[in-house]
Amino acid sequence: MFKKILIANRGEIAVRIIRACRELGVSTVAVYSDADRRSLHVALADEAYHIGGSAPGESYLKKENIIDAALKSGAEAIHPGFGFLSENEAFAEMCEKAGIVFIGPSPEAIRLMGDKITARKIAFDAKVPLVPGSEGAVSDVEASVVANGIGYPLMIKASAGGGGKGMRLVRSKDDFESALRMARSEARSAFGDDSVYVERFVEQPRHIEIQLIADSYGNTLHLFERECSIQRRHQKVIEEAPSGFISAKTRKKMGEVAIKIAKAVKYSGAGTIEFIMDQKQNFYFLEMNTRVQVEHPVTEMITGFDIVKWMIRIAAGEKLPFKQGDIEMNGHAVECRVYAENPATNFMPSPGTIEYLSTPSGPGIRDDSAIYNGCEITSFYDPMLSKLIVWADTREAAIDKMASALREYIVLGVKTNIGFLRRVMADEEFRKCKIDTGYIERHPELINPEARDMKPALIAAAIAMENSTGSGPQSQTAAASNWKLFARRSGVTRSPLA
Repeated sequence: MFKKILIANRGEIAVRIIRACRELGVSTVAVYSDADRRSLHVALADEAYHIGGSAPGESYLKKENIIDAALKSGAEAIHPGFGFLSENEAFAEMCEKAGIVFIGPSPEAIRLMGDKITARKIAFDAKVPLVPGSEGAVSDVEASVVANGIGYPLMIKASAGGGGKGMRLVRSKDDFESALRMARSEARSAFGDDSVYVERFVEQPRHIEIQLIADSYGNTLHLFERECSIQRRHQKVIEEAPSGFISAKTRKKMGEVAIKIAKAVKYSGAGTIEFIMDQKQNFYFLEMNTRVQVEHPVTEMITGFDIVKWMIRIAAGEKLPFKQGDIEMNGHAVECRVYAENPATNFMPSPGTIEYLSTPSGPGIRDDSAIYNGCEITSFYDPMLSKLIVWADTREAAIDKMASALREYIVLGVKTNIGFLRRVMADEEFRKCKIDTGYIERHPELINPEARDMKPALIAAAIAMENSTGSGPQSQTAAASNWKLFARRSGVTRSPLA
């Protein structure tokens, strides 16, 4: 086992990795930007090194600075987390040349699966189902020919990246040229590469992914599926495991297909094969993420398998002691991504300072977070505050537990999507698992409710009264001040203290 690991990331995933290392008896090294000097991951790590300015391009994307910090600290390995350099082939190669273990797949596997067009070809050669579309990156003329061939609606997708960047849904021929220009422009801005490909759009698609874990000795296992269909701007918001939609037969087949793809590139470490699925449970390969996923906790909750620890163990040369038959599902888990954003303004980020924080707890409740009272949420990074995960025996019970936990989750100082998440948990279609990637667009009433839920206001009022001491004028002023703070941030106008 390694003695010291550097975490080339920030936020909740850096905290998650630090805690896993601590349980394994491994010392940790954090890196931080100007904006993250007071971040939780910096406080929790055994050592911390400054790597540059606040913008990601000046710090967390600076390969040389991170390698230099690893060498100075004596770290034997680097865990990249997700985002930033986690799927960067050049960074993985730099680690190898510096004599540092990259906790993830080989640079070659990252290269092969990181380009969506190459990944599609690998899946095609492995006889994996694919959505009809172009065989590779296409010119504007070729894209038009392919579009006319496969028909509308269709998707234009960036070849070099993911996360919804450079992606456009086109429903008619009249919209194709403008959508193609916008997709190329966004892809160029996000990835420095404007190449795109075209594929048929699956109506009412579900986003189902298979979690994989593989060692360096040829052993590859799947840890079942996750349903990630609740999305905004092609980015996941709510995930659950297992899916409440697919059959045991489909689950088995998807797992076998995912393993086949991983073996085709001699994959090692944790990875995810993403599929698009229609309403008849026909599934098609979408892409492979060669890193740990944001939503990995729901898989951990239903399998008891610590994905982050096993990433580290595999990188250290350990062999998986399990067979596929040893991995079992137990119960149901749901994850909600809590964002500092305003759903009413198209989920725009809401930077600011967290002035009060109270998080839920109890049996079957897990809050993966890096926020605290007084911490600043900047505009430099993704606005995700935390991941709230719950587990229960059944899907219905897990949704009920999540609804209860969200009612206890209070964040003051920035706008959040907590109210939106609560409304989704109460929605009849969601509870009946009648969902697809267009669910949020079909339910604007969940984004802009006619009436506000007053329970957070009542909780805030109770907190204000609890924090005040005695019954004199000073304590009453403190309670009123706390209420005014909440009212200003939430938009509630009538105090229950009145």
